[in-house]
Amino acid sequence: MIASEPPFPTLTGVGVARLLKDPWRIAVAGAGGWMGLAAIEQLHGLLGEAFHQRVVCFGSNERTLLLRGGLTVRQRPLQDLAGLARVPTLVLYFAFLTQEKAGRMSRDAYVATNQAISDQVFDALEPIGAEGVFVASSGAVEMVGVAGADPNKALYGELKLRDEERFSRWAEERGRRTVIARIFGLSGPYINKLESYALACFITDALADRPIEIKSAWPVFRSYVAVDELMSVAFALLTDGERGAITFDTGAYRGFEMEEIAQGVASALDHRLGIARPAITQSKVDRYVGDGAAYCALREANHIVPINFAAQVRETARYMTGAAGATSPGN
Repeated sequence: MIASEPPFPTLTGVGVARLLKDPWRIAVAGAGGWMGLAAIEQLHGLLGEAFHQRVVCFGSNERTLLLRGGLTVRQRPLQDLAGLARVPTLVLYFAFLTQEKAGRMSRDAYVATNQAISDQVFDALEPIGAEGVFVASSGAVEMVGVAGADPNKALYGELKLRDEERFSRWAEERGRRTVIARIFGLSGPYINKLESYALACFITDALADRPIEIKSAWPVFRSYVAVDELMSVAFALLTDGERGAITFDTGAYRGFEMEEIAQGVASALDHRLGIARPAITQSKVDRYVGDGAAYCALREANHIVPINFAAQVRETARYMTGAAGATSPGN
């Protein structure tokens, strides 16, 4: 059922024509992670043979990335980014150690490693001729300074907030473009760390023909956007000719409680084994949802095709089952 459906939409909206018309070089920093691999696939689908002339990829080390359909892409070490020739360039900045890594490293080591990554990207902008940069930030910036917040998430958010400020200043002072997405929930191909995401866990349960398990005994709200839709918004804003920085949250108009999300997964995958959840016994509410109204307004203004939750679930499940090919997850 999953593999036989039509291909999932890729890049749409006004940014598509601009990318095809103006031959910006596109540098992907953090190419081997979830968003990096997804962006590579999107750009290859859009640019065709020109992809190999226009897109350069960087990560933690030199290696070959294998994507769906047999596409192979060379990833260079991030330290080589600043050595590119100076031509008009758009930079996609995905490279960063995630909050899970914060729990396995000392605070000092985690901060120093992410600072070094940020420095390598930032210090390359002027030498390579960057005209715009997309910064994949996080809704975790809202955890900074919040009493009782998960310390790893708060630290991750603190470092993301520093990057937001740093790259925003660059755009304002240099007359360039910085687009910052505070990402709350994402879906789609190249999802990794499956055990860390509720959506992936629910899909895993459904695909394994067992009841979908919700572990929380309190209300939990999340919202999701497809990675293709998000990058369509990013490219539209990167190429709109405006100067300065713009920051937006990702999200639907409202968040969905875990029970609604589980029901949506069950419906999209024709899962009939029910949902298992403990009784709601705690009064706290976990709400991790961005400004969906503002996000949807940006999407609509840039003529980007919305991808509903059922389609997000099916495409994520298609990727998780391996129906569309192999990948090389990593940094």
